[in-house]
Amino acid sequence: MGNTLGLPMGFPPAASSHGAQLDQLTAIVHWFMLVMFVGWGIFFIYCLFRFSRKANPVASYAGAKGGFSTYGEAAVVLVEVVLLVLFAVPIWAKRVGNVPDKSQAVQIRVVAEQFAWNVHYPGKDGVFGRTDSKLVTAGGNPLGLDPTDPAGKDDITTINQLHIPLGKPVLIYLTSKDVIHSFYLPVMRVKQDAIPGQVIPVYFTANEVNPPKAKLPDCAVSKTCWEIACAQLCGLTHYRMQGYLTVESEADFQKWLDDSAPKAAVAPAPAAAAVAVPVAAPVGTK
Repeated sequence: MGNTLGLPMGFPPAASSHGAQLDQLTAIVHWFMLVMFVGWGIFFIYCLFRFSRKANPVASYAGAKGGFSTYGEAAVVLVEVVLLVLFAVPIWAKRVGNVPDKSQAVQIRVVAEQFAWNVHYPGKDGVFGRTDSKLVTAGGNPLGLDPTDPAGKDDITTINQLHIPLGKPVLIYLTSKDVIHSFYLPVMRVKQDAIPGQVIPVYFTANEVNPPKAKLPDCAVSKTCWEIACAQLCGLTHYRMQGYLTVESEADFQKWLDDSAPKAAVAPAPAAAAVAVPVAAPVGTK
């Protein structure tokens, strides 16, 4: 946690490609707020003396005259329109319209529920298995994966564990099973509501791996993990809805996928056929 544009913002580390830009934008907004606070404070002190009872023993019921207030209000409106039309809207449009190509991104489904994050990776075929809400069972099949769908045989599912590769776009399909949650990755500068009945794309690119102090399992004890937080009050045990984010190299990520993939059941070897062994006749018999 350091300074951003000279302000001690207290942010956690920024580990995504867009994180530094958001930090700078936030710092600029705070500088504007500081300037406005000082300016309005000076104006308030001026008014205390300019319109005090001593300076104005007789009240003026006509009020202020002249066009200064009108011009001032018009200037404020103009500045706000310029900021909105030429600054805010283009930046937002560029961000929401720049969805990464599915073929070039790591695709992940994240399904929120009270009080956990269900994470779903497609297998080597790159296709998510079919899901059905009627197949959902607590603990056993929280995503409702259809066991008869061939596309889902190699899918990988985790609970509260999100693994992503370094330097590759990540495209998350976010939804919720019950109430509104808020998917929050502080170090990625990503926050998006998870809404039941809607699948919302969330995308970013990680540009740093977890430092040693933010790696499991030690970070769980020292409380220094890169976390998945729920930023929306979602129920009585909302505080339990915490997951863990792991950013690793492409090779380590692929190894994790291989290690986590469902293992094919090995059929038992067929029993050896019984072989008839001739029994020698006792001595002295024919």
